[in-house]
This record gives sequence, structure tokens and C-alpha cells, in this order.
Amino acid sequence: MKKVVLASVLIASFAWCSGVPAATDPLYQKECASCHFGYQPALLNKASWEKVMGSLSEHFGTDASLGKEDSQAILSYLVRNAGNGKITTGNDTTRITLSAYFKRKHREVPLKQILQKEVGSLSNCMACHTTADKGSYSERYIVIPNYGRWE
Repeated sequence: MKKVVLASVLIASFAWCSGVPAATDPLYQKECASCHFGYQPALLNKASWEKVMGSLSEHFGTDASLGKEDSQAILSYLVRNAGNGKITTGNDTTRITLSAYFKRKHREVPLKQILQKEVGSLSNCMACHTTADKGSYSERYIVIPNYGRWE
């Protein structure tokens, strides 16, 4: 029995190292992930999600306003599942790509790989992280368009 419990703890620990819980809320998927990648709630902290949802009329250059009920339901989902660990520590930005953790993890990626049309910007997670939609950002599954696997 001890071996099974230890194996489960180890598997859970390694899963967290490379990923975050997937964004599964149907309303969030419908209203947010239909326009852009459905970022996992754990990628921002509670305060950051409150800022994002509080400024939907000016959502990164677009009016993404929602009805009060839908907006509150999505905010509740995001806050309930917001990050509070190494990914969001000291992060008060509404842009995941500006967080200290994100910058540190992407600092070695050459600009030419980011700016190519198949990627476009660092906010296009799925362009290189082939399992990002499942919450896994493991280097094992990074394939940069026109360049291949991340080594």
C-alpha cells in the first residue's frame, strides 16, 4: 500500500512541474476560448483575473463585454481556480506573458522563432506547446514551427 501512495504522490508532483489544471469550464470555453487560447486560471492570481474581468470593454484592444451574469460566473470560476504558487508569485499583471515566471521560462527563445507567422507572439501558446490546451507545458512536448523540437 505504501508503494502505491508514494507513486501517486510522485506522479502528482511531476505533473505539477510541467502543467496546470486545464481550463474546463464550459462558459469560459464558450465566451473566452472561442476568441483566443483558453488560458488556464492558474496562470494568473486572483487579483489579476479580477483586473482582466473588470476591464472587458477594453480587453487588449477589443470590446469583450459580457452580460453581468456570465461575467460574474466566469470571474467566479477564474478566481476559484486562480494560481497562488510559483507561477503567480509577485505577479500583478493582466498579461501572462509579462509575468516574471513566464519571462524566465521563455528568455532563451529567439525572437525570430516567436515572430514567424506560424507563431506570431508569445501569447499563442498552442503554436509551440502542443499540449497546452490540456494544461501541460512540459519541454518534452514543445515543437517550434519550422524549427522542430525544443532542445
